[in-house]
Amino acid sequence: MLEQKGLEVLLPLYRVAHRWKDRAVLVHLPLFPCYIFVRASLDTRAHILRTPGIVQLVGTTGAPVQIPDAQIEGIRAAVQGPAPFEPHPYLHSGDRVVVLAGPLAGVEGILSRFKTNYRVVLSIDLLRQSVAVELDLSLVERVSKPRDLLSGSLTTAKCPA
Repeated sequence: MLEQKGLEVLLPLYRVAHRWKDRAVLVHLPLFPCYIFVRASLDTRAHILRTPGIVQLVGTTGAPVQIPDAQIEGIRAAVQGPAPFEPHPYLHSGDRVVVLAGPLAGVEGILSRFKTNYRVVLSIDLLRQSVAVELDLSLVERVSKPRDLLSGSLTTAKCPA
């Protein structure tokens, strides 16, 4: 409906196999559940909010927040590219994480980034010493509360859960 109103819309989808007792089916699911990206000027806000299924625009203090074009283009390139992709929890350098698989499974540490690689910093507090182990982000999961980070050229509309 937003496209019919002349707005540029991005709803990135990914494919996943859902299993039932008797079969498996490939389905397309939203990469960001309950969010749709809309390129629009702020004066079209009411126009967007009158669309069935749109609950609110994501923002702070009642004002929509724009997402940088580079971030949206990165998502668009991943969706259109040949490499497999899937949702992943948002992780930020400094988050406390737990290793999910491999020889370090169950070990907690702090996520760190060095150049283009991610590392989990394991510490022995009593010795005040640490070691950084390079790991793939898919092998870790956040155990601490996420930080509130807002960035701001594409607006995000939130749909009901």
